Amino acid sequence: MKKLIILLLVLASCTEKNNNLKDIDFTTVFEKSDGTETATYNETIKFYKDLANSYSEISIREMGETDSGKPLHIVTLNMENSGDDFDKLRVNNRILLINNGIHPGESDGIDATMMLYRDILQGKIEAPKHTVLVTIPIYNIGGSLNRNSDTRTNQNGPKEYGFRGNARNYDLNRDFIKCDTKNAKAFAEIFHMVQPDVFIDNHVSNGADYQYTLTHLFTQHNKLGGNLGAYLHLEMMPKLEQKLAKKKWDITPYVNVFNRTPESGFSQFLDSPRYSTGYTTLFNTLGMMVETHMLKPYKQRVEGTYELMKSMIEITEEDSKKIAKLKSAQQSKWKPGDTYPLSWSVDTTKFSTLKFKGFEGEMIPSELTGAQRLKYDRNKPFTKDVTYQNYFKSTDSITIPKAYVIPQGWYNVTDLLKLNKVELIHLEKDTTLTVESYKIDDYKTRTSPYEGHYLHYDTKVKTSKQKITFRQGDYLVKTDQKALRYLIETLEPTAPDSFFNWNFFDTILQQKEGFSPYVWEDRAKQLLRENPKLQIEYNIKISYDEEFANNWYAQLDWLHKKSKHYEKSHLQYPIYRIK
Repeated sequence: MKKLIILLLVLASCTEKNNNLKDIDFTTVFEKSDGTETATYNETIKFYKDLANSYSEISIREMGETDSGKPLHIVTLNMENSGDDFDKLRVNNRILLINNGIHPGESDGIDATMMLYRDILQGKIEAPKHTVLVTIPIYNIGGSLNRNSDTRTNQNGPKEYGFRGNARNYDLNRDFIKCDTKNAKAFAEIFHMVQPDVFIDNHVSNGADYQYTLTHLFTQHNKLGGNLGAYLHLEMMPKLEQKLAKKKWDITPYVNVFNRTPESGFSQFLDSPRYSTGYTTLFNTLGMMVETHMLKPYKQRVEGTYELMKSMIEITEEDSKKIAKLKSAQQSKWKPGDTYPLSWSVDTTKFSTLKFKGFEGEMIPSELTGAQRLKYDRNKPFTKDVTYQNYFKSTDSITIPKAYVIPQGWYNVTDLLKLNKVELIHLEKDTTLTVESYKIDDYKTRTSPYEGHYLHYDTKVKTSKQKITFRQGDYLVKTDQKALRYLIETLEPTAPDSFFNWNFFDTILQQKEGFSPYVWEDRAKQLLRENPKLQIEYNIKISYDEEFANNWYAQLDWLHKKSKHYEKSHLQYPIYRIK
């Protein structure tokens, strides 16, 4: 009897959903406006809620809070009607995560994904059999609610759109590793729950002028590394280009130039972990950004984004088993004791040649400023061989330790590690360990603010071995885990997007204890008398360093730093390595 009641409830639910189909118009705002308008935040969420109420293959849920006060949503399209239990879904399926509206003025993906979901459900395009689709309908909700018609100076439509900055004026595509915003924290929660195999972030380009509507920005394949990086570069990217060519959609790599013409050549964009695809790469996800061309009509851009996502679904379907195998193998690519590349630069010994479709451009005198300005002539299209530098080489590396030790007081770091599913072990008692210790030897700091920070760069460290007694409750973090790459790129201070370079440890850069010159001078003289080697070192420095010789305070400070009075915490990086 109980089973019969459950069956009747299910049938009633399905009947209710099917009846809803007659009452709901799933034509999007984009389509109703003949491709000139984009849906608002409320219209977008209502669209997906209506889909979920009408089709059992769709589920929608709120995930975390954003700086706007509103929650993020994820919408899952699962043709097996088995909900959104991702632990079960990933056993026999690949998962493709689509992020939209990170820059809400670049709204192409918002409208394209709405139509894509609807058309799959209504049978207008073939439904994936082995791929589950998940979308964040609008990631930057605060920016989406801040609609206007003017801030996208270079862009051809839509009529109204959101603003690039979020509710706190952060550019969310610079926040993935530092996680200053609630949006980024919610994204991390979503990402680690979904664990996508493939990730697409939809954007609009603001670079040069050319014939293409579509450009792709795949994560840099050398940086992704291993067979997974080779697959991305040699198979997935060419397949996408070929599939779109058959549909009469030309596509080229993202044109990474500013205020110059592309035919002189350009390099691939290097997506460090501050960016979405740089972050997702740390967990071995195949990532790409779609960059439609800002000057093409909005209708054309949305349709191109739609076709590109269709093609990526097809590739994920066709290569489902291969992607799963490669991703699993990639997890064991690096292990403690291996050399891990931290920084990258263009490898000028290798390049690709593009049959690039551009417009002739030249520098002419500006009637406004009198300086030289760039002017494109769309009446002069061309197809030329263009050098594309899409190979990078490592310029700095470290040996992967067996573990890191993090004192419990640095909760700003450990909180983010926990958010990113890093396995942490509490020390159960005070423990003395032999560790590698970093002293910050040198660093530079940007003079202009960048996303709420004054970034450090060109960081250098000195390494020493020490025996340190750590307290009960401090953290031991083993590197033999899924989050290995995330750990290295955040905790190694010389990594470009390390927590050190993002100012997480700036308190160690300020000396807390000092000296009064009238007191220290007498003690400094005694220090030199008691240390003949230090006296020789001081004499040499004062003889050959004119600036030092002419600065009495620098001399006293130098001697103070050589004494037992100098505080050990100054410039001492507070995270330690166990080899």
